[in-house]
Amino acid sequence: MKVDFYRHELTPDDAAAIAEVLATPFLTTGAVAKQVEEQLAAYFDLPHAILVNSWTNGALALLLAMDLEPGDEVVIPAMTFIATANVVELAGGTPVFVDCDPGTLLITPESIRPHVSERTRAVMPVHMYGQMADVTGIREMLDAHPRRAGHIALIEDCAHCFEGQREGYRPGRHSDAAVFSFYATKNITCGEGGAIVMSDEGWFRRALETRLHGMSAIAVDRFAGGRYNHWDMNRLGTKANLPDLLAALLPRQIQTIDARLERRQAVANRYRDALADGPLRLVTQVQACKSAEHIFPIGIPRGQRDAAIAMLNEAGIAVTVNYRPVPSMRYYSTKYPGADAACPESALWGEETLTLPFYPALPRDQQDYVIDTIRTRIYPLIEAA
Repeated sequence: MKVDFYRHELTPDDAAAIAEVLATPFLTTGAVAKQVEEQLAAYFDLPHAILVNSWTNGALALLLAMDLEPGDEVVIPAMTFIATANVVELAGGTPVFVDCDPGTLLITPESIRPHVSERTRAVMPVHMYGQMADVTGIREMLDAHPRRAGHIALIEDCAHCFEGQREGYRPGRHSDAAVFSFYATKNITCGEGGAIVMSDEGWFRRALETRLHGMSAIAVDRFAGGRYNHWDMNRLGTKANLPDLLAALLPRQIQTIDARLERRQAVANRYRDALADGPLRLVTQVQACKSAEHIFPIGIPRGQRDAAIAMLNEAGIAVTVNYRPVPSMRYYSTKYPGADAACPESALWGEETLTLPFYPALPRDQQDYVIDTIRTRIYPLIEAA
């Protein structure tokens, strides 16, 4: 049986929204994007939302709006996608890697605390696999930290966690900003894209500029009132705006995201129930969290991960690895020697992890086939090692 790793939920009906944009003379960031930003602000109950063309460029625009200087540090998890570290480097800062909790794979206030210094400008926890890190605990720790020099920005990496909650609050509620991804495999997608939500008016205004080359006006504003309006460049920026052509795919998905979460939970819980009694390593579920259930990773112990990938692929089951720790990557291991060794839990998970096929419409018989293959072929592989 062939089992796809992921299938999106967009249908030909969604093309109607794109056709409406094509019927107008304006294809780039305009009225549709503005409406989606208002929808996002309402969903998260925050005053400001900015659509961007990827999580990466959105986070970069946000950091550029902070005016990082050489020597400024941003604390991030070692276990995350490379983009979390890359944007810090691109913005001129220095990433400081923190090891993850061995159960939840999240960073915690306690793990962050020793890495905070007078050079720390921001902390960027990642809500791995859909579970939110302890944002309120991190905020309280940072505000009371004796070595901080002024306010330390708390930026949530929400690439895995749009609809998730912790202790009843959503992303952005207790941080300075939250950055989302609308990449092809995300719970909400337009192929490529993302968003920032935030409260601070000044930072929002600066991020609007750094989202588009540092320009003081986007295209729709340069032609507001039926005439051309001059613009200026106030600061260094990047090209991160999302066009209306892609933004048009988002409103229906945002409107239905909470209802669709129930289907994601059902698929995830079937995996957990079926695999809980075996030798696999499963991610610990935080009782205070309502997970966005973005992907379903497992850990294959005893050095058998790559053999398991080969077996699953031979059985027609598509799997991937999310992720290897960032400090183990050639660029970062060369630039920051010793950072990988200082994060042993991340290193171990990076050697063990693989991600199973997972999406809301995953057919039950295909999921049963994945489970049966794991139990009949992968379990004996591990036990024989």
